[in-house]
Amino acid sequence: MSQGALTLDMGTLAIDDDIAGSDLYLALGLKELGKGVIGTPRVLLLLSSLLERSVQKNETLLETAQIKDAITIFHGSRAPTLSVRQYIDRIFKYSGCSPSCFVVAHIYVDRFLQHTDAHLTSLNVHRLLITSVMVAAKFIDDAFFNNAYYAKVGGVSTAELNRLEMKFLFSLDFRLQVTVETFRSYCSQLDKEVAGGLQIERPFQACGIKESWSSKEDSCASTIAR
Repeated sequence: MSQGALTLDMGTLAIDDDIAGSDLYLALGLKELGKGVIGTPRVLLLLSSLLERSVQKNETLLETAQIKDAITIFHGSRAPTLSVRQYIDRIFKYSGCSPSCFVVAHIYVDRFLQHTDAHLTSLNVHRLLITSVMVAAKFIDDAFFNNAYYAKVGGVSTAELNRLEMKFLFSLDFRLQVTVETFRSYCSQLDKEVAGGLQIERPFQACGIKESWSSKEDSCASTIAR
């Protein structure tokens, strides 16, 4: 799988050529190349923190203000057992996509929420993550796994992930291009997450995905099943 720097075929985004943001990208772990990279890129830890705090804030707001959330196909009946941090780590470990995919996926999720008026909560954040990262990988990486593999990684069925992908794309009006300016802006936002009190811990051991595709052998196969 490609671990290279982010470059869109359309020429709208190329990290290697963005000199102004090179130090920022390096600090976030977006310019570490090759499969020999050890540990979790810093950008994933920051994104996990940002999303987890957004979920907590939104759920508190919905409860205290008694606001009715917009229910989408991404909502489950109960919150998954894996935390956002664990789920992002799992996706990165087994998908082989570049760290930049997670920044682009974050941009896509923001666009989705703006179009649907839904709030990011523990009931939808996992499905939005696996779908947005998969779409981002398809759009910006040179190589990527198919939907069946991403479904296995994400703990959903292939049929469900197919439906989620189509709903996601139509909700975005298929607007997948991201400008260098937008990408850098989101990277800066994530970099400032440290000021919010994030304490970076040692990477944890993610639950394993087996070579066999038997759900009995994969302890995370039903991670976000309803």
